[in-house]
Amino acid sequence: MNRSIRRAAGIPIVLAVLVSLLSPMPGYSQTSGMERRQNRRQNRDDARATRQAGRHAARDAKQECKDAGGNRIACRQQKREMKQDARGAARDLKWGTAGQPNE
Repeated sequence: MNRSIRRAAGIPIVLAVLVSLLSPMPGYSQTSGMERRQNRRQNRDDARATRQAGRHAARDAKQECKDAGGNRIACRQQKREMKQDARGAARDLKWGTAGQPNE
């Protein structure tokens, strides 16, 4: 009789341990997604800043070229090349050189 009482008392404890092991652990499922979104947002912001800086630099270079007496076509081509370089640098910032988004 003593054994049956001990067994009956031990069953709830075993069940409680099994339930706690089988139940899902509380997690933070949004953390990694939030970090990835923030990284992408930062990449976009950096790429935009790079393009914007390239536009300003190209505009200033064109004005200097015109002030130095360069012809209009050559100055325009110089500005175009500078803007294309800035776009390429921004693309590399945003997407990386392997074509995969930077993290």
